[in-house]
Amino acid sequence: MSAPREEPERTDPGAADRRGLRAVFLTIFLDIVGFSIVFPLFPSMLRHYLDREGPESLVGRLYALLESFAHGHDADGRFLATVLFGGVLGSLYALLQFAAAPVLGRLSDRRGRRPVLLITIAGHALGYLLWVFAGSFALLVASRIVSGAMSGNIAVASAAIADTTTRENRARGMALIGVAFGLGLILGPALGGLAARVDLSAHAPSLVALGLNPFSAAAAVAALLSVANLLRVAASLPETLPPEKRAPRAGAPTLGGIASSPPEVRLVVAVNLLATLALGGLEFTLTFLAAERLHYGPTQNIALFLFIGVVLILVQGLLVRRLAPRVGERRLALGGLALTLGAFVGLALAHSVLSVYSALSFYALGAGLIHPSLTALVSLYSSEQEQGKNLGSFRAAASIARAGGPLIAALSYWQIGSRDAYLLAAAMMLAPLLLGLRLPDPKHRASEQAA
Repeated sequence: MSAPREEPERTDPGAADRRGLRAVFLTIFLDIVGFSIVFPLFPSMLRHYLDREGPESLVGRLYALLESFAHGHDADGRFLATVLFGGVLGSLYALLQFAAAPVLGRLSDRRGRRPVLLITIAGHALGYLLWVFAGSFALLVASRIVSGAMSGNIAVASAAIADTTTRENRARGMALIGVAFGLGLILGPALGGLAARVDLSAHAPSLVALGLNPFSAAAAVAALLSVANLLRVAASLPETLPPEKRAPRAGAPTLGGIASSPPEVRLVVAVNLLATLALGGLEFTLTFLAAERLHYGPTQNIALFLFIGVVLILVQGLLVRRLAPRVGERRLALGGLALTLGAFVGLALAHSVLSVYSALSFYALGAGLIHPSLTALVSLYSSEQEQGKNLGSFRAAASIARAGGPLIAALSYWQIGSRDAYLLAAAMMLAPLLLGLRLPDPKHRASEQAA
């Protein structure tokens, strides 16, 4: 397999590049706001559709299955079934990302980033519009399918950042994705909680027959944000991939297309998959750990995730952007993997507020280093014609891991207990850490190719 080709040197990004970065940042931010606006609504949505459609409906049968699984694992089986309900919808979203990200990424290599982003943002708006009129659970699922497929555009946005940054500034550019994620995950649930106070179906009962429901206000907010994003991108995002740099042929538009990528790219994808598998499980089980060890309720859990989000934003917005040019993406990624391994050990042993927050500090610091560094490495190992395809495979690996990670974490948590489950997760982090040690320095690889 040939080594990645050296990119031509670029001057510092000009006005068009900066405008493009701002537009891409806003695209990811608003996508994540729309995605996460539904988080605080899951319990109420489950009750609403159960009451409306009954135990023999699709949602009724799904709930019965989840409750039977929860029975015997938790003192409050209904609470656990409700949490798993949110997990099922989240996994569905992640599976659609897994399928769509490589396809959209490769399509953007051939057709350009701008048209693919415009199409997917419009698709997001359509998905949220379906949710506005989701009078049935089946239509709610359909809206999540549409939105999940369109969320593969994060790979395209990553490729646009790669187009507009130099090799030296690649990790700094990719850190913008993490900042957008963090801000979106903070604002989205807050907007969802506020919108849940407005029941449009009560204010406009004549539209209930069309599917208007108690959650239509939150859906309408998400749809309006997508429309605003669409207008913004259409007006301000220049094409970042000129025709002469586009891929000449389709290539493999699935995760299997990674087989034709350089071995360094395949290695980073494997590291990303294994790391995200463990990290996604932590995010899912953290509320259970907080309830078990600290007797936390919903309000304290919000503060817990807010703390993680703020640290992630600070790490990716400030630390990565300053350290990457000096330390290098490989070392940052390895440091992040080691820190998260330590965080799992700390959580396994933590029994006080201070010890839990201390362990989560290591987790947030490590996760904040891992994701932009690995994303930058994929980009640096890839030729200009394969940025979208390889970043799409990278995102697809993370999506499938986020679909499976919570399930593995939940099963281990309820079967072997919190302490051993987190120690198991720490052991799982050894695999990506050891694989990461095999990653070459991208500067050395570029020098070898130039020679």
